[in-house]
Amino acid sequence: MAVRSADINVIASAVLKGARGLARDFGEIESLQASPKGTSAFVAKSLAWNGQVLDRELARSRPRFGLLSARANTAGTDNARWIVDPINGLANFGRGIPHYAISVALQRDGAVVAGAVYDPLRDDLYWAERGVGAYRNDRRLRVSGRRDPRQMLIGTCADETGQPDDIRDREAALARAVASGAAGLRRLGCAALDLAYVAAGRLDGFWATHLNPWEFAAGVLLVREAGGYASDLSGAGEPAGDGGILVANDHLHAALGALLHAA
Repeated sequence: MAVRSADINVIASAVLKGARGLARDFGEIESLQASPKGTSAFVAKSLAWNGQVLDRELARSRPRFGLLSARANTAGTDNARWIVDPINGLANFGRGIPHYAISVALQRDGAVVAGAVYDPLRDDLYWAERGVGAYRNDRRLRVSGRRDPRQMLIGTCADETGQPDDIRDREAALARAVASGAAGLRRLGCAALDLAYVAAGRLDGFWATHLNPWEFAAGVLLVREAGGYASDLSGAGEPAGDGGILVANDHLHAALGALLHAA
């Protein structure tokens, strides 16, 4: 049985407290879909509420740590900070689509050393620590062992709205290139869970052109601790916002990168 460190226990406690409120709110979403006002204001309140719960719970246990999220960027005094996404897959959450997650990572001295992605609807806690491994609840995770690029099932979260036409056109070209050389492409709408699925071997890889650190920090650690590779889209650097993100097992990382570069 996997033994969780104090840091993972702090993360798990925080996300479980936040998830209870999200489950309640998610149950109300379907009834709001028919409203002329839609669900945007309700979703914004849920996002803010869960962010406050996570910030409070994490600060209570580690008061000297900083915070990086869509709402805050503080360094803290211990060279450590939490990287938090209260609702990853926000568009899914707002439409009543049961596929979203909470993501929390711990960065110390510039490196992510612990993290978790929690799927509230399935009660699955994907967690990892540097040098310890990656787990779903208490089960050890390993990336897939597939070697043939034509058998790859690849995830992406290319942005469909709010981007300039040139970025959307570029993402569409990349998606076509990957789909043409792989078994399939999945756009599930939750990058954190996509990365967890790569760590669990459900997906063989994942790519995205633009992600914020709170969307991928915990997930990248999961992939690496499960035996996978993670880089920017060039294949040479660290995953980064504008540099994109590319993850896969050690056999398919280069092949997926080649498809993207050929687009």
